[in-house]
Amino acid sequence: MNEELDLYLSMTEENMSQTIDFLTKTLSRIRAGKANVSILDNIRVDYYGTQTDLDKVANLSTPDPKTIAIQPWEKNMIKEIERAIMASDVGITPVNNGEIIRLAVPPLTEERRRQLSRQVKNEGEEAKISIRNARRDTIESIKKLVKEGLSEDIGKNAEAEVQKTHDKFIKSIDEIVALKEKEIMTV
Repeated sequence: MNEELDLYLSMTEENMSQTIDFLTKTLSRIRAGKANVSILDNIRVDYYGTQTDLDKVANLSTPDPKTIAIQPWEKNMIKEIERAIMASDVGITPVNNGEIIRLAVPPLTEERRRQLSRQVKNEGEEAKISIRNARRDTIESIKKLVKEGLSEDIGKNAEAEVQKTHDKFIKSIDEIVALKEKEIMTV
């Protein structure tokens, strides 16, 4: 029974850790007024009939804080990359000189900053819900184990451990969200 309990506890920690990873990845796609190639993560390009991630057909870089440079490995891909960027929700018009595509990241307006800040808070809230659900599911599993014969003291200790893990990850989410909000609101 203790092996089963240990499995539940490690799975809970793993699930909560994955939630943090997902939140971090999601927030990295929200542009904060400075160039960041991760805003292009969801862009896929038609590469000889196959939908391929942009970073697999071009070199992505940020030569300065306001510009993203996209250098395709094959020049004939320029039009395809431009089309994919225009069709995406990035909201930046690409400029191409025949060899490199540049995206000039415009400064954010105050209203847009507030809007992005709300979006960040919502993503944080979704992550907290996921953490709480993992805690609830694990505590329910622990209670089942207690009914099946696990000592109540061990069950209570395990529940306290789950709560401690929950609190640690909720605090982590709050820190990540606060950092991203600060990044967005900094002009």
